[in-house]
Amino acid sequence: MKKLVEFLKPFQVPIYLVLILILLQSLAELYLPTLMADIVDKGVVTGDTQYIWKIGGFMLLVAAGGVICSVTASFFSAKAASGFGKLLRSKIFSHVGDFSLHEFDQFGTASLITRTTNDITQVQQVLIMMLRMMVMAPMMCIGGIIMALSKDTKLTLVLAVSIPVLIIIILIVQKKAIPLFKAMQVKLDKLNRVLRENLIGIRVIRSFNRIDHEKKRFDEANWDLTQTAIKVNKIMAAMMPTMMIILNLTTVAIIWFGSIRISNGHMEVGDMMAFIQYAMQIMFSFLMLAMMFVMIPRAAVSAGRIVEVLDTIADIKNSEKPIEPATIRGEVEFQNVSFSYPGAEMQAISDISFKMIPGDVTAIIGGTGSGKSTLINLIPRFYDVDHGKVLVDGIDVREMTQESLRQKIGFVPQQAVLFTGTIGENILYGKENATEEEIRYAAEIAQAADFIAEMPKGYNTEIAQGGTNVSGGQKQRLSIARALVRKPEIYVFDDSFSALDFKTDAKLRAALKEETGNATVLIVAQRVSTIMDADQIIVLDNGKIAGKGTHKQLMETCNVYREIVMSQLSEEEIA
Repeated sequence: MKKLVEFLKPFQVPIYLVLILILLQSLAELYLPTLMADIVDKGVVTGDTQYIWKIGGFMLLVAAGGVICSVTASFFSAKAASGFGKLLRSKIFSHVGDFSLHEFDQFGTASLITRTTNDITQVQQVLIMMLRMMVMAPMMCIGGIIMALSKDTKLTLVLAVSIPVLIIIILIVQKKAIPLFKAMQVKLDKLNRVLRENLIGIRVIRSFNRIDHEKKRFDEANWDLTQTAIKVNKIMAAMMPTMMIILNLTTVAIIWFGSIRISNGHMEVGDMMAFIQYAMQIMFSFLMLAMMFVMIPRAAVSAGRIVEVLDTIADIKNSEKPIEPATIRGEVEFQNVSFSYPGAEMQAISDISFKMIPGDVTAIIGGTGSGKSTLINLIPRFYDVDHGKVLVDGIDVREMTQESLRQKIGFVPQQAVLFTGTIGENILYGKENATEEEIRYAAEIAQAADFIAEMPKGYNTEIAQGGTNVSGGQKQRLSIARALVRKPEIYVFDDSFSALDFKTDAKLRAALKEETGNATVLIVAQRVSTIMDADQIIVLDNGKIAGKGTHKQLMETCNVYREIVMSQLSEEEIA
């Protein structure tokens, strides 16, 4: 929790102002019943109009001062809490940005979204209430008891009965509410996950006519959350009238016993009215504390979830003494590399060794699940190897900074990702300071210039969220253009030509060969036709290298490669 408190340091001045203003407001509210008692006892009873005007005017000033303090305190408390939320969201966003893919798998996207939005909102709302109620309630309670005792000690025995009853109710509510609040956040995660899966997979859902199934799945998650929320609200709904009954019965008891004491001459009418006001202040302070005790557990759950994210240290960190290569060539080498995913029983890849040199094209091919994507994810250090080394220009990637390593790489992922913005802005993502000429040239090499020219605004055409207004092949070509505009030393294409027709694929590879002539190129592909001309082909089978060489060499020496080729090409094409 200390980490969350650190985010309040920039707002120390507003918080101190809130505390001072609430203190003044509490004093004003505690002083008003005494003034009212004076008006009744010394003004109304004696008929002294001048005294009534005098004390009444003073009451108005005190009340106005209390209102000003209350409004100002609300402003500064809201400012501090909102600023706290802003800083916390920014911190979590930047912290999550440093996570490796392992940490993303550990939390899940849906949970990270909930923690960054709903959980921070819960803490922010409670912080506003704490700055107001948590400070004001004890002051009003203690002050009210002191002032009530000063008016009539014996009549205070009424409060000695009602206050313990209130405390018991608060404890019962807290005991029942805390487990439900914990459950609500977990169920909110589940609802968020189901909704996100439905929105992302809407095309698959519709194509397989699974809309009713997904509706049922969403309704179950929604109903589960709703039922928990209803239980919590029932407890809250029962608490409020119960407390109001106790409050009203306390008022009746004060009037009953107070009237007896007045008739016996032990108490003034004004003092009894003031005593009722103090009793109300004491009871309402407990009511405020009850509200806090109900909301704090939920905020505590949310705070714990936020701290869990902040306390998670990324597996992949920069070396304390990073090393930079003396010469930048783009040479990549795998030395006896083995890797397994966290919790997996078997290794994804094992004992992988090969070398890629600038000017050559290296291709990786293999069956589904053979470890192709896993292998290339080790180059930009999305994961760290378990054994062996991945070297770039002779230096272990773990000894380089992640920024400098990834600056050398133009990565085109298997699933093309475009961001909301224009086509030009998406290509600029690869190189922020690229000129318009460089953007157009990269698009031409990626065979994207033609379809961009046909769009109404050309490079200024807006890309919808997730790139839904362009086809799969167009997405891939824009992703390739984004990597090309960077002009890196190492190009990594993770099955980036799968959505292209054979004609566009051939034209793109021919253009790439000229453009990337001095760079190291690594291509992962399923189609043999895409990688037949590669200088070096790595064949993976069950996470191990089954063969290595050119197309001709592998056809003679590698059974796995020969089977892949035979399954895709006719005898004439093979010949």
